[in-house]
Amino acid sequence: MDLGLKDKVVIVTGGAKGIGEAISKLVAAEGGIAVIAGRNAEDNEKTVQAIKSAGGKAFGIQAELGEVADCRKVIDTTIKQFGTIHALINNAGVNDGVGLESGSPEKFMASLQKNLSHYYNLVHYALPELKKNKGSVVNIGSKVATTGQGNTSGYAASKGAINALTREWAVELLPYSIRVNTVIPAEVWTPLYETWINSLPNPKEKLASIVSKIPLEQRMTTSEEIASMTVFLISAHSSHTTGQIVYVDGGYTHLDRSIS
Repeated sequence: MDLGLKDKVVIVTGGAKGIGEAISKLVAAEGGIAVIAGRNAEDNEKTVQAIKSAGGKAFGIQAELGEVADCRKVIDTTIKQFGTIHALINNAGVNDGVGLESGSPEKFMASLQKNLSHYYNLVHYALPELKKNKGSVVNIGSKVATTGQGNTSGYAASKGAINALTREWAVELLPYSIRVNTVIPAEVWTPLYETWINSLPNPKEKLASIVSKIPLEQRMTTSEEIASMTVFLISAHSSHTTGQIVYVDGGYTHLDRSIS
């Protein structure tokens, strides 16, 4: 299916690794220009070169997204380089383990700054271009906003707010035909997830326990499956879809796990 993304300028935050990398590569494979924004310039460039080697178009911007000035830089640099912005995919974030007991008020606020603030800031600064293009925003959320997890108050609060902002922005931006949706992953096999599993005392047993509770096929979701839904949502093929929170999780969040 041709998603009609040829030469569309799409910003992907955290677009150099894991889910973000899969999104960036699919944007480029569909003919779009993937603008990868993230804190590590070397990682950004590695993914940019991989995309270019495959015949796609990509561009990297080093940015510490928790900083307002860097969010503004991402938008300004993209416009300077490509003239406009057609879509914004907010993906960057980290489950940083700032809990109620284990954290502190200062760590909690820092977690919100790291995981939530740039979602707002980037959309705010990109809005003039999104208005021109009747553009699209896709936020990458987390099942933690629905299920809870324990010991991750900052991340859970951020992801819950992202779900709320998706609905809020979808309403506010109706007059401009800008669509806003969220994709919710649950258990996705990424390098970061692999690192976490391997940090546990019994990684193989823990992984098997998690996978056994994923209803559809008892397997992890792939980054590419998250990317497929995300890129579909910025395309014209989802032209009447807005304000939706879409779970791509093999039924993990909502189906009775006792059936697995």
